[in-house]
Order: sequence, then structure tokens, then C-alpha cells
Amino acid sequence: MPTRNATAVWEGGLQTGKGSLHAGSGAFSGSYSFASRFQEGQGTNPEELIAAAHAGCLSMALSAGLERAGTPAQRVETKAACTVEKVGDAFRITKMQLTVRGRVAGLTQEQFAAAAENAKNGCPVSNALKGNVEFLLDASLE
Repeated sequence: MPTRNATAVWEGGLQTGKGSLHAGSGAFSGSYSFASRFQEGQGTNPEELIAAAHAGCLSMALSAGLERAGTPAQRVETKAACTVEKVGDAFRITKMQLTVRGRVAGLTQEQFAAAAENAKNGCPVSNALKGNVEFLLDASLE
């Protein structure tokens, strides 16, 4: 399996500095700052990228599981909201809200929710965060 790479550069102090993030594939580059991470400033932040990774991973894992079960999805959309909070003296990612919507013929809501739960528990990004971050899952058919 391949190893994926990214680079981050930070220049200056914490609150007045600025940074840039670059995906090794060249598919993404973005700027980030204290304001984009801990306030509502322009740019991206590490938590947004973790949320994007989790959304992508869960969508693929759910699609794979549904296909293996003989009920391939026409469409799966996952939104992930990553919460960072101050806990004690440090900041931590405390919660990941996962909202999954799918178009799958021949599946009940209960079957879809169970498949989404299995995907959440098995995708590599979930496994990387498991035990450190609370997962909240809202899964329903469109």
C-alpha cells in the first residue's frame, strides 16, 4: 500500500504567523492561520482537513460495504464536522459529527443505518481517531 504525504510550513508566532499546507499529490494547497483555526478567519485548518479525510473515507467504506452486500449505492454523501476544544491546558479534537445520506435501491432505513455504522467503525480514518474522539453518526436514505 502506498504512503501518502503532505507538507506544512508555518512562519512567525502563533497568533500573528501564517502557514501553508500542501498535499503531496498536488491536488490541494491552502493557507492557514490562528484565525482560520481558532476563530472564523479565512483559510483552512488541520481540523477541516481531518473532517474532509473522514468524510471521504467513510463514504468509500460505506459504498464498499453496500457493494459487497449486493446493494450498491447510487450515491453516498458524508458531511463531517470536527470539533476542537480547549481541554485543560491543551486543545483537543473532541468530537466528529458524521452526517451520511445515501441513495441505495432495495435497502431499508435500518439496513442503511447499520451499514453506515459498520463503515464508521471500520474505515481507516475512524480507526485512527477511535478512542480519542467521540463519533456521532446520523445516517439516512435520501
